Amino acid sequence: MFERLGHFMYRRRKAAVILFVIGILAAGGIGSTVFNRLDSGGYSNPNSDSYKVYTYITDTLKIADPTIVVVVDAGDTDITDPAVTQRALALEAKMAKENGVSKTLSYWSSGGEQTLKSKDGKAGYILVYSQADAFSPESEKLGAYFQENYDGKVDGFTLYSGGVGVVGNAINKKISKDLAIAEAISIPATFILLVFVFGAMVASAMPLVVGVSAILGAFFILYLFTLFTDVSIYALNLTTGMGLGLGIDYALLMVNRFREELHHGKDVEESIITTLKTAGKTVFYSGLTVFVTLLALTFFPLPFLKSFGYAGVSVVALAVAGALFGLPPILALVGNKIDKGVVRRSAITPKDDGRWAQTARIVMRRPVAVVVLALIVLGIFAAPLKNIAFSQGDSRILPASNPAAVAVAVQADRFSGQTTNPVEIIIMGGVGKDAEIATYSANLAKVEGIVAVAPPQTYGEDIRIIAYESMLPRTLEAQKMIHDIRDLDSPEGTLVGGVAADYTDSQDGISSTLPWALGWIALSVFVLIFIFTGSIILPIKAVLLNVLSLAATMGVLTWVFIDGHLQWLVGSFTLTGTLDTSIVILIAVVVFGLSMDYELFLLSRIREEHLAGKSNVEAVATGLQRSARIITAAALLLAVVFGAFITSGVTSIKSMGFGVSLAVILDATIVRGLLVPALMRLFGERNWWAPKRLQRFTITH
Repeated sequence: MFERLGHFMYRRRKAAVILFVIGILAAGGIGSTVFNRLDSGGYSNPNSDSYKVYTYITDTLKIADPTIVVVVDAGDTDITDPAVTQRALALEAKMAKENGVSKTLSYWSSGGEQTLKSKDGKAGYILVYSQADAFSPESEKLGAYFQENYDGKVDGFTLYSGGVGVVGNAINKKISKDLAIAEAISIPATFILLVFVFGAMVASAMPLVVGVSAILGAFFILYLFTLFTDVSIYALNLTTGMGLGLGIDYALLMVNRFREELHHGKDVEESIITTLKTAGKTVFYSGLTVFVTLLALTFFPLPFLKSFGYAGVSVVALAVAGALFGLPPILALVGNKIDKGVVRRSAITPKDDGRWAQTARIVMRRPVAVVVLALIVLGIFAAPLKNIAFSQGDSRILPASNPAAVAVAVQADRFSGQTTNPVEIIIMGGVGKDAEIATYSANLAKVEGIVAVAPPQTYGEDIRIIAYESMLPRTLEAQKMIHDIRDLDSPEGTLVGGVAADYTDSQDGISSTLPWALGWIALSVFVLIFIFTGSIILPIKAVLLNVLSLAATMGVLTWVFIDGHLQWLVGSFTLTGTLDTSIVILIAVVVFGLSMDYELFLLSRIREEHLAGKSNVEAVATGLQRSARIITAAALLLAVVFGAFITSGVTSIKSMGFGVSLAVILDATIVRGLLVPALMRLFGERNWWAPKRLQRFTITH
């Protein structure tokens, strides 16, 4: 298949390049419109009780949560003062007339509702309701308007504008700004490193061709997804990072092999054919491995994680397509000019023997000592895992100085309960169960974290109970509170909702799905590596080594983002004592996929040398010499791409950049450079063993 593709790409090289360029431009033109169609939500589990409560309240009862929550601080004056009341009502009336506002409610217009009054009596809430859904782009635009016009000193008050519309807009604005900064850092730095790695200007442009085509193509596919489902704005970071990273990985492998064949005296056509038969096949199976790994993200019930799955599989598929269908005809046109613009001559001519081969031989002379030392280092890195804890991102992922984060902090500090984020309880068919509901309400009030329970309200045959909690809703404490509430003896038909319940259901949904996702990853990766290598031993080792590398990465993430170390390096952030569950899963899946990418790069060359008749030791040494430079360069370049995200002011993006960068560096050095050759030496010829009845299923059979 790859040989026929090579012949076709060479003979139709001009037409193939023209079609490739037209495809990129068309995809980029349509895909660029995706930015205005993304949202900042997606954390809810659509199959949960909390989501049923949300849809019941919004669709059946037609009750909406406030989009914007404004704290009105009267300074040293009590908010019951007549002059303050008059000015506050005038301010509320002005807010009610703003475009996009459906209604308002405040301490003053409600007749003195105590839940809308601060503990010190010096501040009160104005709740602003949007004409659109609270998580819609329109509500975020309204949030941006209120943050600009109703935050700070206004009409003699100090205002703090918060709520989902303001916070969502602040996060989206910050991510978009940070993404531009990250790209401004990573793209020039990546090109400089590519020139150094390839040693020539022409060759160094090839990875950017594949990377940019993958990114633009993925934007187009994400646009198609937005036509029938929600896609998170966070998916943009993964798209750009993975697009550049995989473009670099695959182009490095393809271009390096193409140059190698040219230097062996083959003509351009034969070099293209051999490149596709060897490196092209590796790219295909590597991409397939990353594809099935990232596909696991679509298993989770949260649209947020599904968005990353959509972005991941799209960008992987297009990076592979770019490497197999876009890059070969370009190489065919460039031909021997691939080495034009020499910058570093030593990088142009590949060597059969060198520092990496010598390193492999040194490692294989003392394999037990190397394995023990590497495991000790990884164990030290993994040790902080004992402190790991999980939650979901809220306003605290923004810089502490961001006005939206300040507003939420003021709400939590100055008001006795989460008035704008209550626990919503619906008892379906609860009418006529007065005694049972009274007992339930009394027990509900005793749950740790509940500060007040409002009297039951009747809606047709159903009962609604509102309870106010003391803590932020997206925290471990809130999760425990919701579990305690659900453990109470309750009337039949009771559903517990609200923001804290939504958070709890999301966390529980992730926990219940995680074993299936991990099982899918382990099984599919095992099967693909077995098909590719013809070995049972190698895929088992690959999975175990990746687990070790991942544990070390998570340990360091815990040490930095939970224990609070290295802020001088990664930048300041608000310590919450937890890691964002969704981001941790994203890091784990992406890192696992990329690690398998590097594993196949290395094993494919070792396997090729072994099939050519070399001993196990020499096959490992030569394979490492031929591929380790590529793997290390790819890891370094990918670390630069994702490392640029560390500059982000959004903690979840910062942690993703740090985690992926660290993981690929660990994987390319300790795992691929030390553990893999040491274990290959210890297992010897047994590395390639598989039952005879299974060997017919491998591509090497």
